[in-house]
Amino acid sequence: MFTGIIEEIGKIQGIQKGTSSAILSVQASEIMEDVYLGDSIAVNGVCLTVTSISPNGFTADVMHETLNRSSLGNLRIGNPVNLERAMPANGRFGGHIITGHIDGTGTILDIRRDDNSLWYIIKTPLLIIRYIIEKGSIAIDGISLTVARVYKDSFSVSIIPHTASSTTLSSRRVGDLVNLENDCIGKYVECLMGKESQNNNITAEFLTKYGF
Repeated sequence: MFTGIIEEIGKIQGIQKGTSSAILSVQASEIMEDVYLGDSIAVNGVCLTVTSISPNGFTADVMHETLNRSSLGNLRIGNPVNLERAMPANGRFGGHIITGHIDGTGTILDIRRDDNSLWYIIKTPLLIIRYIIEKGSIAIDGISLTVARVYKDSFSVSIIPHTASSTTLSSRRVGDLVNLENDCIGKYVECLMGKESQNNNITAEFLTKYGF
């Protein structure tokens, strides 16, 4: 589990591409102090497992499903990436609940400055938009952010200078693809409500029959 508070901006050192998978080599320093084999690290919001450790970073396998669902397949050597270790049980919950399981991607439509903040408008499929609410939480490339506005097929966030300088958002441009993870609470509620309605014998026909 992660919270969306980015600890370090790493850099892609190497990419080994398989038939439908890849191995990423990521340069990092700050987060490596207590990283061990098998640990989980969110790379641009995607939960990956550390498979090897070097003096200046780590490697992680990326499977076919992850490449299809995220923007990791578009990474190139030298690209910066947001890094966050899994949250310790006694750590501060600075952002919101993030699993590192990406729901899909979005495309940056617009970036504009508003005094000391930056506004980003991101277009994304309706399957993701349906779970986004104004003033709710969204993870963009692993960054915990508050939704400012929701439109028909896009949404906007406003970020402070610290967030821009401490994450890869400062290097993002219009047209770039970003990883998106919806707030998991809404997805669980929808799933449970759907199962409950399937097990419920009270139907429209039942109510009509008994005068309701």
